[in-house]
Amino acid sequence: MGRGRQKAKHTKVARELKYFSPDTNYSALERELSHPSDGEPDYSKWIDEDDDDSELDGVTVVNPELLDSDEPRQKRA
Repeated sequence: MGRGRQKAKHTKVARELKYFSPDTNYSALERELSHPSDGEPDYSKWIDEDDDDSELDGVTVVNPELLDSDEPRQKRA
């Protein structure tokens, strides 16, 4: 397929997406955006049961101030 036909297809799809306006379900949108009235939201669905800091074992934490310095780094023995 030539570049002209390909560009025409992309233009057609872009135009369809630009002017497409589906019906909006305002009640579902309101439910999604509303805050729960009983205090703290429930974050339990985002908690990873296997989440521990074992992935960080053996990782050296670097002081960010040292990263911006122009001094050469010393090698570790």
